[in-house]
This record gives sequence, structure tokens and C-alpha cells, in this order.
Amino acid sequence: MKLVFATNNLNKLKEVQKLIPNTIELISLKDIGCFEDVPETQNTIEGNAIQKAEYIKTHYGYDCFADDTGLEVVALNNDPGVFSARYAGLQRDANDNMNKLLDNLKDKANRNAQFKTVIALHLNGKLETYTGICEGQITTIKQGEKGFGYDPIFKPNGYEKTFAEIDLDLKNKIGHRGKAVSLLIENLRLTIS
Repeated sequence: MKLVFATNNLNKLKEVQKLIPNTIELISLKDIGCFEDVPETQNTIEGNAIQKAEYIKTHYGYDCFADDTGLEVVALNNDPGVFSARYAGLQRDANDNMNKLLDNLKDKANRNAQFKTVIALHLNGKLETYTGICEGQITTIKQGEKGFGYDPIFKPNGYEKTFAEIDLDLKNKIGHRGKAVSLLIENLRLTIS
């Protein structure tokens, strides 16, 4: 089975490739000749995932899945949420985003947050969604060199290290994207068996 993963984010692609069984061939947007920005204009994480999957199915005809992820911080009314990638501006710079978030939290005692990933799967004419959540805390400083995005300031509950300090296998096991991908894989196994 061939499936397009509708992302240009090579870090996401790498994470998901480690999780997908080798009976499924993962194809990137580059592989199908999609070089334009896939629209993400919805006001929810779910809406963006669905919009991206529908765009690829409609414009390229491939079965595919797309994801959207947001960091929801309790003390900031669940911001940055759907705007996580461009929280500090359209340049989508991870350091700028983290600096803005840390600045906005400097006077807040409650540092509870969660990462939320929604995957939308367009397969055999049907659209389904899968959600993965990882709860944790926002640290006061950046820690670690691994990962991407907000990983250096997010410490998952039950762990003393940030996502940027733990290895990818553990992050995939406990993280939001790994949880959503596990639900996706479970469904794909049922579909191809």
C-alpha cells in the first residue's frame, strides 16, 4: 500500500517513518510533485488536518494522511494552539516562538500544557481522524538539542527531561504524534488485512 504523508516537515516525516510498518510505503509531497504550500486556514487543529488531506486527495488524487499539531497552554487560554507554528510571526521560527511563549508565561504559576496532534486519513473514499495528546509542563528555560518546535521547553508528565532531551524512540512512544500515528496504524492494519 502506498500512502502520501501530506507534510513538508522533514522532522515529522522522519518521526512517522519510524512508526509506520514496512508494508506501507510512505510517499512525501515532494514525491508526488507537490511543491506549493498546502493550505492551513482553519481555526482548529482538526480543521487544518482535514483541509490538508482533502487538498491532496482533490488536487493529486492520492490516498493520504495529514496532521496538524498544536501546543495548548492552560494559563494562556490554550494558546498558541492552532497558531503554534506561527505564534511569533509568519517566519515560523521555533526560537522566536519559544521565546514569546516563555515571555508570556513569566508571571504565571500554572505551566500546565499539552501537545495535541490530529491526523486526518483520506482512504478508499472515506475520511477519518485520530487524536493524540501528551500532557506536560512548560519549563522556564530551553533544555536539550534534539527534536524540533517547542520540544526544548516541553517536559512530559512523569519525566524529568524535555522532549528535546529524550531519544526519538521514547518520544514516539509517549508523545502526541506517536499516539495519533498508533491509532492510524491500527486502522490501516485492519484495512489491509
